[in-house]
Amino acid sequence: MTKQKTAAIVLAAGLGTRMKSARPKVLHRLAGRPMVLHLMDTLARFAPERTVVVVGQGMEAVAEAVAPHPCAIQEPRLGTAHAVLAARAAMEGFAGDVLILYGDTPLIKPETLEAMLAARHLDPQPAVVVLGFRPPDPTDYGRLIVSADGALQAIVEAKEATAAERAIGLCNSGVMAIDGARLFGWLDRIGNANAKGEYYLTDIVALARADGAACAFVEAPPEELLGINSRADLAAAEAVVQERLRARAMAEGATLIDPASVFFSADTRLGRDVTVGPNVVFGPGVAVGDGVEIHAFSHIEGATIAAGARVGPFARLRPGARIAEDAHIGNFVEIKNASVEAGAKVNHLTYIGDARIGAKANIGAGTITCNYDGFFKDHTDIGAGAFIGSNTALVAPVKVGDGATVGAGSVITRDVPADALAVTRAELTTIEGWARRFRARRAAEKQARQKSKKG
Repeated sequence: MTKQKTAAIVLAAGLGTRMKSARPKVLHRLAGRPMVLHLMDTLARFAPERTVVVVGQGMEAVAEAVAPHPCAIQEPRLGTAHAVLAARAAMEGFAGDVLILYGDTPLIKPETLEAMLAARHLDPQPAVVVLGFRPPDPTDYGRLIVSADGALQAIVEAKEATAAERAIGLCNSGVMAIDGARLFGWLDRIGNANAKGEYYLTDIVALARADGAACAFVEAPPEELLGINSRADLAAAEAVVQERLRARAMAEGATLIDPASVFFSADTRLGRDVTVGPNVVFGPGVAVGDGVEIHAFSHIEGATIAAGARVGPFARLRPGARIAEDAHIGNFVEIKNASVEAGAKVNHLTYIGDARIGAKANIGAGTITCNYDGFFKDHTDIGAGAFIGSNTALVAPVKVGDGATVGAGSVITRDVPADALAVTRAELTTIEGWARRFRARRAAEKQARQKSKKG
């Protein structure tokens, strides 16, 4: 990373009207995380001396999301140059490199920003470096006009471009690295003599060149510069982020059986030799240890899974689920705010909420911890080596001691001592021949009814 002092101004005041949402545009999520925080994470790689986020009036939610970084308010919203000017007070006295980025363009990689900062210090040390890209359809983008020696001469807006300029494929992304010592002097000189009456940051290139300063550009792949202005754009960006997260998981030693069907959150962490089956979804806050197997159609959020555990298929781990080493969580099992200790098995059709399952305990199919009475949630504690029979209801608060057995079909409302047997089903009653007599009687009744209808 560059040793030159760096600051960043992130423009995030856009209303996002095409999103048709009450939520500020930059807080819409990619891989479970607000898009602007993806950009803030990228910037953190540079440890900027200052990072300022420019927001609009009434965007307190954005300010809260990006804290502890300070926010500057742009009011009214009069264009990109006007937005950068809103950060003047926060940037007072800074003379290093200033990166100007956009909260709705969160996919830029650190390597791209590093290339821009490096270009700022190449001979003849350009005062402005613009990030360019070549979109599949350049129609609505400003074009970068480059001289024969590779210097950036101008940015021409699409509506003002000649036919020859419109034929240029290299477009302006809006992202820039600028000499902080001269930035605000140039911004003060930008006018608004245009159709919208706004102050455009792109005019800074013309001002810099008029003052004899060199300008340059760096080129990045189009996917890094996908601006998010609609729900369709959000979906396209999600696809890019998911591809990156899948690639990272596999590069770090995980096996994805069907990568395209696995969905990660930005903070998902997988250990080595983890195997993930098809159609698995990771919500925020998931950490998975080495050698874990996660089978198809499982949904995991806010959970930790220790080494050697097995989960799924069709398992749901909700926030607070803690799965210890070599534990088994099987099909159609839901775990919420509960610990399943080492070697325990919860293999079928079971709900475990607000509970502890002791080491090597076995939980039979259809077991439910009845943790909520309509007012309060209570805890169920199942000891090490306990055996809970199928279709058992454990009415919390309740404790089953170490090594105890609970018979199938029981409803447990009181504590069960260690090594005891608890059974609550009624005594079996058998009436010989009852079923045969019942069938004969009902068949005769059916025949009589059919004759009555015909008559």
